[in-house]
Amino acid sequence: MLAKLRSMSVVGIDAYEITIEADISEMLPSFAIVGLPDGAVRESKERVMSAIKNCGFEFPARKVTINMAPADMKKEGSAFDLPIAIGLLMASGQVTIDTTQNYLIVGELSLDGTVKRTKGMLSMAICARDLGAKGMLVPRENADEAAVAEGLDIFPVDNLNQALDFLSGTTSIHPNQIDLKELFNRSREYTIDFRDVKGQEHIKRALTVAAAGGHNLLMSGSPGAGKSMLARRLVSILPDLSLDEALETTKIHSVAGHLDKATPLIATRPFRSPHHTISDAGLIGGGSYPRPGEVSLAHHGVLFLDELPEFQKNVLENLRQPLESGNVTISRAVMSLSYPSRFMLIAAMNPCGLAADFRAAA
Repeated sequence: MLAKLRSMSVVGIDAYEITIEADISEMLPSFAIVGLPDGAVRESKERVMSAIKNCGFEFPARKVTINMAPADMKKEGSAFDLPIAIGLLMASGQVTIDTTQNYLIVGELSLDGTVKRTKGMLSMAICARDLGAKGMLVPRENADEAAVAEGLDIFPVDNLNQALDFLSGTTSIHPNQIDLKELFNRSREYTIDFRDVKGQEHIKRALTVAAAGGHNLLMSGSPGAGKSMLARRLVSILPDLSLDEALETTKIHSVAGHLDKATPLIATRPFRSPHHTISDAGLIGGGSYPRPGEVSLAHHGVLFLDELPEFQKNVLENLRQPLESGNVTISRAVMSLSYPSRFMLIAAMNPCGLAADFRAAA
């Protein structure tokens, strides 16, 4: 028997629809997942098998084939656990569901059938809304993040049984709703403020001019002079983020897995301060499946490089493209992805000791 469901995957910061097909045939027991799955997707068969058994169902002792289309796009992450488990139960005849094509389903499963949060949920919800889906089943921990995409019914689920009961019509789930305007206004408060700085009028004037024009800035001063303290407070005098900018910033942090479940929308300008030992892949982004780096996480905000001379030369040279074009392209054998990276660069360094000696001698 064949079962089909709709799910989502993320490439870069944008999502696209995935069709999951589950087929069970009368052959020797096996479990195969095809469609360019990565390691996390291949491991889902172990989570799905345990979740199905621990939720009171039987795992079919036959040949199980899971196809993820389009087959030429790499699938990564654990968001396919829930739709795979539902598809297996439908294909084995243990549940009867006729409404799966109305909903997009995402979620990671634990071994007891609990649905856990996944990355990139905002991108998935926006894509599902644009596709005209009736609704989307998501982990409860991701419900507020997904609800930021207005115009789409978000149904939070806690476990596999609850998802099955909802899809079969046995129980109902109220769509999760948030007041986007209220959330946006509430999230725009900074924990630190530029007005807290006393004195330092000359550097405060320079930072104000830089903030007004979006200029990059290099600060040089003795240790303890307040360079890092001033740089951290610079974001509080930058113009407020617009809603579109906030959504784009949130998508990047969600895809990277840096979005706190208590903060479904990032409405303040990000401040990123990587250590000087960071690699070029950590700063620009990279990996076999390219991930956003610090320059993209600082998009619409500030990238602060403290102890600038301590950074590796090749790392600093890689900043040229994002500074010039406002985006960074990462090319790998698997694929080539572009991430937005429009930020203010603030660097700090200590003055040269020789210069101090020359001044003293003079």
